[in-house]
Amino acid sequence: MFLETAKQYGLEHDYLVFLILAYTGIRVGELVALKWKDINFKNHTIRITKTYYNPNNNAVEYQLLPPKTRKSRREIVVSEEVIKALNEHKKFQNKVIEQIGNSYYNKDFIFAKMERHFGYPIVIKNVRDRMKRLLRIANLNEELTPHSLRHTHTSLLAEAGVSLEQIMDRLGHTDDKITKNVYLHVTKEMKKEASQKFSELMRSLR
Repeated sequence: MFLETAKQYGLEHDYLVFLILAYTGIRVGELVALKWKDINFKNHTIRITKTYYNPNNNAVEYQLLPPKTRKSRREIVVSEEVIKALNEHKKFQNKVIEQIGNSYYNKDFIFAKMERHFGYPIVIKNVRDRMKRLLRIANLNEELTPHSLRHTHTSLLAEAGVSLEQIMDRLGHTDDKITKNVYLHVTKEMKKEASQKFSELMRSLR
């Protein structure tokens, strides 16, 4: 519902922002720092090599830093849907660059500002505010944050039967309590459900 709302009512690149956060589980700082050179359209992968740092939310005073840990440097395989959306966004961005010319700060950022400070990466606060707006429109819990999509991604991977090791690898974690707790909770529920289904089957055979 949230992604559908983003598709219908989102501003500028909202849909692509939340599609990538939901489909990859990457951190919002990693998302904002993404450049086109990090995307491999042929192999359907996104490389995470840096994170965005800007405590004052000043668009022009950002820093790109190495990721949290060595494990945070990773390559994530993404779906056809994500690649298609990225492709469409690239075409749109190229038109903007063509129109603006030298006034565009062209440093290869995927999520670049389309008004004032053209081409500078969007600030993290912008992603949070846009999410709040869409949650309000969708009548969903406004307390949710971009990081909530990371937890949801973990839950869905666990439900799909992906191992904890593979999930940690995808999220760029060496050791994360929250991820482990989410995983254990989901798998525990699944085991419970499997046991109930087995009991029901046995009862039906009598």
